[in-house]
Amino acid sequence: MLQNAQGAWVGWPGIPGFDPAPFHHDGIDQTPVQLSEEEVDDFYYGFCNGTLWPLYHDGIVAPEFHRHTWRSYVEVNQRYAEATASVVGPGDIAWVQDYQLQLVPGMLRSIVPDATIGFYLHIPFPPIEVFARLPWRREIIEGLLDADVIAFQTRQSADNFARAARRLAGAEAVGRRDLVWKGRSVHLQSAPIAIDTAEFEQLAASPAVQTRAAQIRSELGDPDHVILGMDRLDYTKGIDLRLKAFESLLKSSATDRRQYAFVQVAVPSREQVPAYQQLRIDIEQAVGRINGAYGEAGWAPVSYLYRTLPLEEVIAYYVAADVMLVTPLRDGMNLVAKEYAASRTGNDGVLVLSEFAGAAEQLRAALIVNPYDVNAVVDTLAYATTMPDAEQRQRMRKLRNVVRKADVFDWARDCLASLDAL
Repeated sequence: MLQNAQGAWVGWPGIPGFDPAPFHHDGIDQTPVQLSEEEVDDFYYGFCNGTLWPLYHDGIVAPEFHRHTWRSYVEVNQRYAEATASVVGPGDIAWVQDYQLQLVPGMLRSIVPDATIGFYLHIPFPPIEVFARLPWRREIIEGLLDADVIAFQTRQSADNFARAARRLAGAEAVGRRDLVWKGRSVHLQSAPIAIDTAEFEQLAASPAVQTRAAQIRSELGDPDHVILGMDRLDYTKGIDLRLKAFESLLKSSATDRRQYAFVQVAVPSREQVPAYQQLRIDIEQAVGRINGAYGEAGWAPVSYLYRTLPLEEVIAYYVAADVMLVTPLRDGMNLVAKEYAASRTGNDGVLVLSEFAGAAEQLRAALIVNPYDVNAVVDTLAYATTMPDAEQRQRMRKLRNVVRKADVFDWARDCLASLDAL
């Protein structure tokens, strides 16, 4: 999208203390923003991932509120705004991405008043009863309200923000999707993010991936039902409750447990954070307990992979899996659910999806569950593994139609069209 628009990318290079000059690469002007080691700790690990991430995910883990990490958040956002202003002129579009940069729209507006500013939130925006805990709630809301368009993954998040903006910043509602603040109109957009559907379909149908998928099933002992979880290792993903549900399924299937194979891929995430280190320990202990209680010589019911997999390998697991278990406790969207549907070129397979994933607004043909209700997940999993072929095909065709109808390129075009129209 940036290549076609001759746009510029403003971002952190990913190495603390590294401060390269702006450069041109792959058809895109790159404008680096430097972060020190201390700022990575205070801004990124501290405020972004210790405060905002848990708060915006319904406080599943208690957020921490520290004044020094907030100060770092303000300082880094100011640096991003100034770097962006160096490549944005009057009438240009600046498209700001995600919760790490919520103050940038306001700061950028003060430097380039005539710029068109959009903001996209990739994670959920919480109900005001949760968001209001934040000591700097008004500053965040006002920073966002200086954008012309604020886009969210779901209608629910847009509604949550609208209520917070009215109550905390005095914004006025104009219809359901527009606000007026300080005499300016602010449009709230529901824009669910998507995937490159054609790429997943093409790779899933390739001989190499099909062969690898068959090999995976063979390595698992050719079970009747391969059940798959594919997540970053994060407390929002509900991996622990998912393992409890699978353990209960095994317990209720005393005579034919070997018909099931559960594969959980956990992609390493924020490994420096103690809470994530403990989560890894808890998950691995749960896997060991289940395999110790129900496994047999030469067979383990749970295969656990803690690593990042190449895309072709990920898709091979999608192709191999009869049931995809996507049960986050809260998720902005969850693209794994869409990737699985795109990869099921034979219109078979069953998607079990949490009602608290943003994807549940679109993928209604999935089996929707409350991930906190372990018994309900067990019952749904049992049904998923026995679902008639005709119902599988009917549901999967509907899911695939959704992911084909709007891919990631449509998402980008829709978001930019809202800004171009201003």
